[in-house]
Amino acid sequence: MDAQEKRPHPFHVMAKPAGPRCNLACQYCFYLEKETLFSESPVAAMSDEVLESYIRQYIESQDAPEVTFAWQGGEPTLMGLDFFRRAVALQQRHAHGKRVANSFQTNGILVDDDWAAFFAEHGVLVGLSIDGPKELHDARRTDKGGHGTFDRVMRGMACLKRHGVEFNTLSCVHRANADHPKEVYRFLREHGSGYLQFIPVVERAAAGPRADGLTLVRPDDGLEAAVTPWSVLPTQYGRFLTGVFDEWVRNDVGRTFVQLFDVSLEAWMGMAPSLCLFRETCGEAMALEHNGDLYSCDHYVYPENRLGSILETPITALAGSEQQRQFGEAKRDALPRCCRECPVLFACGGECPKHRFAKSPHGEPGLSYLCAAYKKFFRHIDGPMKFMANELRHRRPPANVMAWMGRPEKGSAPGGTPWGNDPCPCGSGKPYKRCCARKK
Repeated sequence: MDAQEKRPHPFHVMAKPAGPRCNLACQYCFYLEKETLFSESPVAAMSDEVLESYIRQYIESQDAPEVTFAWQGGEPTLMGLDFFRRAVALQQRHAHGKRVANSFQTNGILVDDDWAAFFAEHGVLVGLSIDGPKELHDARRTDKGGHGTFDRVMRGMACLKRHGVEFNTLSCVHRANADHPKEVYRFLREHGSGYLQFIPVVERAAAGPRADGLTLVRPDDGLEAAVTPWSVLPTQYGRFLTGVFDEWVRNDVGRTFVQLFDVSLEAWMGMAPSLCLFRETCGEAMALEHNGDLYSCDHYVYPENRLGSILETPITALAGSEQQRQFGEAKRDALPRCCRECPVLFACGGECPKHRFAKSPHGEPGLSYLCAAYKKFFRHIDGPMKFMANELRHRRPPANVMAWMGRPEKGSAPGGTPWGNDPCPCGSGKPYKRCCARKK
């Protein structure tokens, strides 16, 4: 085997140094109850041994000039600033000429000037969890006393802005805020950084007690279970996505960036989606717990999906294991027939395996609970996405779509009717005179 063949398959790890431990008690959190899986440690905290082993192994495993570490939780700020100062020092010690970057997902409650100065000094990209304006955020994102957290999150955001920290917002879409797409989007556009992520909340709870002490179930769990009252409904989520898209595509293309819309444009450009839930297969994004255990995915931190400990087996061997390969390929192989025949499969990829607990119209298992939402969304955006993809292919700014959306006839290019042999703005790839011009 030559050197080229020995290179590890690219993979990504989300490290959880505080494990499931958090200073909040968000009503929809799927990770808090994972504390029952780590009962051997009264306080979940990554040791210096695990930290250095992880940093050294992860840098060595990445065949790229830049290595990005992702710190999540639980709530990673509970580890304190000194922990992350040690982490940065270890990264520099083991970098061996590679550039090292860090991203950090936080609820923002503990972010103060000291944290913000640290993030700014080391160029840390921060993800700030906020679900919209105060009444919608506080509906589910509460502390352990049941009090809303909006004001404290906004103080954390102000610290990030004051120190010039690069950040994006991550908003969970749940039963309480999903009926207010424009209100959520406009608030984030006004107060955030211009980079937005939306995550649907979908969980199922077991009807009765489980042997492992957990309440929420895996999608392939045979136990009787029901969707939780806080989970977003498929019809709600479809309306939410299309509502946000309509506001964005008419006003903010090129100024505000929504992760889902960027990934969708990749699909319409014929590229493989960069987001795992829309890819044909998955398994390239794993979760590292505080004790050194590596899991197939942070949505699959269950005993069945434990790959092993990085203190006992190299991280490259765990990431490249047969167990992980089968986990990733099952996303493709378990697709029901209706998905394989679906016209939006190129964009959806069957969606996240975590949500694929519904049955298809033919009675096959493995259909995404959010299938109706994504069908509605991807069909809704087809015209604008074709237009933007066509603009990119011809080295024109996709922001031209805003003018196009404002025209009564969408077959005309912004700034006037195209010449006959120009590519048709609808994205068909045909000359204008042989496409939309014939429909006039």
